[in-house]
Amino acid sequence: MSLLGNDDPKYQVGPPPAPEMTPEAVIVSPDTRRANRVPPGQVRTRKWPVLHWGHVPTIPKEHWRLDINGLVEQPLRFTWDEFQDLPRIKVFADFHCVTRWSRLGNFWEGVAVRELLRRVRVRPDARFVVATGYDSGWTTNLPLADFDSEDALVADTHDGHPLDEDHGGPARLIVPQLYAWKSAKWVKAITLVPDDAPGYWERLGYHNHGDPWTEERFNE
Repeated sequence: MSLLGNDDPKYQVGPPPAPEMTPEAVIVSPDTRRANRVPPGQVRTRKWPVLHWGHVPTIPKEHWRLDINGLVEQPLRFTWDEFQDLPRIKVFADFHCVTRWSRLGNFWEGVAVRELLRRVRVRPDARFVVATGYDSGWTTNLPLADFDSEDALVADTHDGHPLDEDHGGPARLIVPQLYAWKSAKWVKAITLVPDDAPGYWERLGYHNHGDPWTEERFNE
């Protein structure tokens, strides 16, 4: 684990960016419009922290692949160049880590989850998603209802800069309405499944759902 200091160029000075500041074409995550944007038990950080378990994988873009499979009519695999050719979105969202820090007002850019799901044509018996990372097969689970949100995306850009390796680059999942561990770093595969399939942290006691507004940190 490491935390960047105040010399980080992404250190936020002053109040957090507000949704009213976003350009018209940017999708605004609904939670950024709350009167109090910091969920219970959280504190705002001005930094752009680095927090992860295990090693940080290095994935050359020429070797990067993203698989969308499972309960879909048309499984797909994207190379980096193919991924870059897909329609892109920009999202303004807050980011809540289960370790109790929140970074408010992040600008993400990448490919909408809904765009990916539209291309693979999800079967009606799919109810959950398993996201797999390049970091030794790490997984996390999400309800399809949360995954299939307007502000969810596979992001390769944060605050106007390409994602670095420490923050999940070259591409990571972003699902703003859930705790950040559900937004799998170094995403490698997205698998649609019929039943909930707890991932790495969930099997160790983290909550299967992970809603920060109801403090779903750990399973009872």
